[in-house]
Amino acid sequence: MNPHITLEQWRSLIEVVDAGGYAQAAEKLCKSQSAVSYAVQKIESLLDVKAFEIQGRKAILTPTGQMLYRRALALVNEAGDLERAAHKLSAGWEAVITLVAEILFPAELLLTCLARFGQESPGTRVELIESVLGGTSDALLSGHVDLAISPQLPPGFLGNLLMRIRLLAVAHAEHPLHRLGRELSYRDLRAHRHVVIRDSGAKRDNRSVSVEVDQRWTVSQVATSIQAVSMGHGFAWLPVEHIREQLRTGILKPLPLREGNTREVPLYLILANPDFAGPGVRRLADILTESVIAKAQGQG
Repeated sequence: MNPHITLEQWRSLIEVVDAGGYAQAAEKLCKSQSAVSYAVQKIESLLDVKAFEIQGRKAILTPTGQMLYRRALALVNEAGDLERAAHKLSAGWEAVITLVAEILFPAELLLTCLARFGQESPGTRVELIESVLGGTSDALLSGHVDLAISPQLPPGFLGNLLMRIRLLAVAHAEHPLHRLGRELSYRDLRAHRHVVIRDSGAKRDNRSVSVEVDQRWTVSQVATSIQAVSMGHGFAWLPVEHIREQLRTGILKPLPLREGNTREVPLYLILANPDFAGPGVRRLADILTESVIAKAQGQG
């Protein structure tokens, strides 16, 4: 069955709801009020339903109208996505790609991937958003990014496991915890400062702060956390990939915890919109995957 209702008519219905009335919708759509009213009446006539009912001086959505509004919104948004994707594809590789990446992903590896992509597509600009935990999910859900490296799979998104990041509990070699000279329990940690990295999401997730301590510093960057711990200001679980030099020189030493000395964080590679991902987004995703595999095999 071919549809008889146009997108423009659906947009009129949506705007009447969003703007709060026919007159306001007409103003926003730059149409006459009668044209907007006719568009809604046409929908009701063709479908033999009532989208609105009058209560006092206001037009209120009926239960059927609420369903139509929700489905119309999805339809119009989908049409918009399709048009934007078509424009991107007709222009070749994208002019701009936005990548949001969890800061635990090794920075050197990420920059190497971006440099390789830049050689293949010098005309494409890459905007990198560095995030922590929920910040990556927020960026995906906002619809403003093309590709994500995330420790979580937000609702409605699928992704492939890219790698696992190992976090190691460490402190400065001269930290009082090391001077105890024995295996440590979580009780031993409570008397010392814990350095943690702040969740950059709007709804901050404190589940990663699993040690109840009297003193805590919360910072925004891995580099700041590493610096603080390297200066002896506390202990932290830090990504091994980021502290190899400090471990090699002995500035930092692993804490001899009885349990929980290491943690693993999965990182997923997520295409924000797989159906409409352009050639540049797909190529950057391939480069990231290939580089992680090569590094794991000792080739990177």
